[in-house]
Amino acid sequence: MATAFKNISGIKYEGPKSKNPLAFKHYNPAQRVENKTMRDHLRFSVVYWHTFRGAGSDPFGVGTALRPWDDGSNSVPNAQRRARVAFEFMEKLGAPFYAFHDRDVAPEGGNLRESNRNLDAVVRVLKEEQKRTGIRLLWGTANLFSNPRFAHGAATSCNADVFAFAAAQVKKALEVTHELGGAGYTFWGGREGYSTLLNTDMKRELDHLARFLHLAVDYKKQIGFQGQFYIEPKPKEPTKHQYDSDAAACLNFLREYDLLPHFKLNLETNHATLAGHTMQHEMEVAGAAGALGSIDANTGDELLGWDTDQFPTSIYLTTHTMLALLKYGGLSTGGVNFDAKVRRESFEPIDLFHAHIGGMDAFARGLKIAAAIRKDGRLAEFVKQRYASWDSGIGAEIESGRAGFNELETYMLKEGDAARNASGRQEFLENLINEFI
Repeated sequence: MATAFKNISGIKYEGPKSKNPLAFKHYNPAQRVENKTMRDHLRFSVVYWHTFRGAGSDPFGVGTALRPWDDGSNSVPNAQRRARVAFEFMEKLGAPFYAFHDRDVAPEGGNLRESNRNLDAVVRVLKEEQKRTGIRLLWGTANLFSNPRFAHGAATSCNADVFAFAAAQVKKALEVTHELGGAGYTFWGGREGYSTLLNTDMKRELDHLARFLHLAVDYKKQIGFQGQFYIEPKPKEPTKHQYDSDAAACLNFLREYDLLPHFKLNLETNHATLAGHTMQHEMEVAGAAGALGSIDANTGDELLGWDTDQFPTSIYLTTHTMLALLKYGGLSTGGVNFDAKVRRESFEPIDLFHAHIGGMDAFARGLKIAAAIRKDGRLAEFVKQRYASWDSGIGAEIESGRAGFNELETYMLKEGDAARNASGRQEFLENLINEFI
């Protein structure tokens, strides 16, 4: 076991009155809420890319992060050492899951064969650490956006060789995820989109993307991988327009190409806001379609127009998120995955603990508040009564398909006009939520 955090024995639950910055105030893994423990409701996951590979760099300056265990080299031994430190951190934090891209955990080699060999060498360490700690892989994925070969996309590239390379890379990433017992596998189209339509055959690119995903489904069956496939929506960055722009666009694509039975969505808060939506909106869209699978927990800065990937601390955000999750049956294969990074100014190793503790506590509070709102029942009853006209009479006939335009015209000729609308009472409902927060 690594000893990068030797002064931290483990993060414990101490309750709301605790002043200890290295203790949970609200996340009590064993506490039961509704029908499950907090641990099982939330299924917290730590991301490898931001937490263990993020250097704190930005377009205006080099990295600031102090990571004494990392010698800065692109060597396999350094990657293996980093993996052991990662598991020390996750074990002491008490996170049951983690997630990674292939190129996060192992260095890319000079060719595909060398890259695969490097990945295998680090996977051996990941397997050892998973066995030692009991921490599981939430999902794996392949980085199909960083290398210059993906400048025009991966599955949607104008270059067939790039499509083939991406397929080979995903094949290996799927094998590794399967070997590590991953609960799922995520496809994020980092460069699956366009910067200008002047050089883009959109129909052909979408056909290629669908073909790529069908090939992945076929290979998943071939190797016996039982994990859930996810697509993660994002409207822009790094391209001007990405084909997986939001939940609705993803669902439309999956339905059009007969892929919906094989995929659910991995939704991210900051991606939702970039698309002009709230996280609650995206979760409702996915949930209504039976495609709500997992979430990337973060938030953006409302004053900035890009993907800042900050740790979530807003109790309103986590409450609304947990209301939606509980409404649609909670998480099964997915989790609350902290796709978030400490600020460039928060460069000491201990800041990694502060950030994750805050996010975990915020979601624990959101879970408790959402459960209390559901138990109280006033919010659900208000919504039920707002749609009461659909539960009987003409509303029930419309929903059942028994009333067409002729019948509806006859009904309204008899009634003369529509019944008067009731108030939506938005302010009343916002005040109701505030009672619990």
